[in-house]
Amino acid sequence: MSLTLYRLEGCPYCELVVDRLEELDQEFESVWVEGLHSKRDEVKRVSGQRGVPVLVDDSRGLTMAESERIVEYLDTSYAN
Repeated sequence: MSLTLYRLEGCPYCELVVDRLEELDQEFESVWVEGLHSKRDEVKRVSGQRGVPVLVDDSRGLTMAESERIVEYLDTSYAN
């Protein structure tokens, strides 16, 4: 799977990204992260920070955070 989304249960910013991925009919893998900010080691390892959402696009070698930036990226890269 080339798209991986690091997300948190109940996070409205994460859901914004999920909604856009689904609208664009893009398959993606979800990696659920810990609720406690200090325990999000996997996100930090991948992105250098502990906030979510974080999108990793393996096919393009890209890792990014911030829901608005991610949605803009998806629109630019995956919208028809």
